[in-house]
Amino acid sequence: MTQITLRRPDDWHLHLRDGAMLRAVAPETARDFGRAIIMPNLVPPVVTGAQAAAYRDRILAALPEGSGFTPLMTLYLTEDTDADDLAAAHASGLITAVKLYPAGATTNSASGVTNFDKVRPVLERMAEIGCPLCVHGEVVDSDIDIFDREAVFIDRVLDPIRQATPGLRVVMEHITTQQGADYARSGGADLGATITTHHLVINRNHILVGGIKPHYYCLPVAKREDHRQALVAAATGGEACFFLGTDSAPHPDHLKEHACGCAGCFTATNTMSILAEVFERAGALDRLERFASLNGPAFYRLPVNPDTITLAKGAPVTYPDKIEVEGSSPVTVFQPGFDLHWRIVR
Repeated sequence: MTQITLRRPDDWHLHLRDGAMLRAVAPETARDFGRAIIMPNLVPPVVTGAQAAAYRDRILAALPEGSGFTPLMTLYLTEDTDADDLAAAHASGLITAVKLYPAGATTNSASGVTNFDKVRPVLERMAEIGCPLCVHGEVVDSDIDIFDREAVFIDRVLDPIRQATPGLRVVMEHITTQQGADYARSGGADLGATITTHHLVINRNHILVGGIKPHYYCLPVAKREDHRQALVAAATGGEACFFLGTDSAPHPDHLKEHACGCAGCFTATNTMSILAEVFERAGALDRLERFASLNGPAFYRLPVNPDTITLAKGAPVTYPDKIEVEGSSPVTVFQPGFDLHWRIVR
């Protein structure tokens, strides 16, 4: 196969940041994707409907003229979230989901949840109105090894929340383990899981062997090779519970290449080329559309995009190494470590 046409894909987990960074990176996603779930972990975070509306307007202003890209907004769940404001924002179509960060789990998560009992009334309201909860699935206890955070979170936090809140629709974001994939499969129609581009490509050796590679450092951190293989099997297997969420997370180079470097891989620019390569190697190009374009809308109860994209295979594709950011150092584009032969041609 040297050409494949699929419905325009969506990104169900995306960081766009704000200000000059937003203006630099938003066109990279808008070029290939129809919609994206926008992460609310700004400083300060997006916690009210009014803040989500203002952020949406800033995103739309940063898009190229004539862009058909639609940002799907979220609220940042805190222990003080106003359930009525959340419900009103969801009923109006302003927000598509709510994001749960355990406090301290990742970038700009200090305002996240510490006591999960305090958010139970909000979660119950979300179950009533059908508003999905997007979960960063890691515990942050100091006695838990960083490579075990996801598996422990499922047992200690996620499963109890779901058992206590029947009907709550949950997305396990950026799963990184066999345990995460297995749990996603077990949850029925109310449980889905996103898989990132970079977790389909790298394992923890890529970060650490031969010197630390800061542009491969992300949270959740990449795991062993057998977990990467489990993610590839999940993404390419055609199962409805798995869909694309890149977690593309731009940081300027001076903060990535740093004594305490930021977590995140920026994959917006070349994700579709990387995915086509991964799916082709797995003998599953015919399932790429399900993962990138169909399963996500089905979970979120949204129509698929009406237009299509076509990828063609040929000579290796060249992408920019960096995206320039006004007034800052550039953002390095994720490099998969192998040639990319698939490009979007229309």
